Amino acid sequence: MNLILLSPDDIGADHYARITDTRRLKHLLEVHRASAGENFSVGIQGGNMGKAELVELSSEQAVFSLNSLEELPPPPLPVHLVLALPRPRMLARTLEHVTTLGVKEITLLHTKRVEKSYWQSPELRPEKIYQHLILGLEQAKDTLLPTVHLRKGFRPFIEEQLPALLAKGRGLLAHPGMPHACPRGISDKTLLLVGPEGGFIDWEVEQLLTAGCEGMHLGPRILRVETAVTALLSRLF
Repeated sequence: MNLILLSPDDIGADHYARITDTRRLKHLLEVHRASAGENFSVGIQGGNMGKAELVELSSEQAVFSLNSLEELPPPPLPVHLVLALPRPRMLARTLEHVTTLGVKEITLLHTKRVEKSYWQSPELRPEKIYQHLILGLEQAKDTLLPTVHLRKGFRPFIEEQLPALLAKGRGLLAHPGMPHACPRGISDKTLLLVGPEGGFIDWEVEQLLTAGCEGMHLGPRILRVETAVTALLSRLF
């Protein structure tokens, strides 16, 4: 936890922030080994960051005195990530990784090679998704929560959502065997589409290319989804 991320509900009218949940308290007590009088990096969800003094710490609550919070969060990446829904354990790690890297718009998509059972996973409950996003923000020292969309139909996505998304920026389809290598160091607003383990099927690739996406690859190696997404974002931006 590189940032103590506060929700508006943590902050009282007296400008003191009070933390009572087990996870953050345990981290302060066992990892930071914090004590009253120390200053910590804090941020308000959706707002600014700065330093705050820990004035009280017990097993029941931590109280921070909020000083001037004038530091802006880091700039987001200009990307909307469309990701074929991964296996639940991989989904958890991937959400944390891409949040840490600065992705603010995420669409989880059903494709042919996505197991239907994945959509029943507890990892897709709003509170679980929120937890992974918060962990990513705390790691990166960021306060701006990503938005996550769930799209359970590939054809409706192609016909109803994709045209509007492509109208906002460049569409890049990451898929093995595409003729062009992944570009480097771009700054344009981008829609990045990444398939599941095993990749998109040929029909899905054809539909995405026909819709206006540009095919690209990361080389001859076949990567796990969480590795591929991290490599793509690092190379692109």
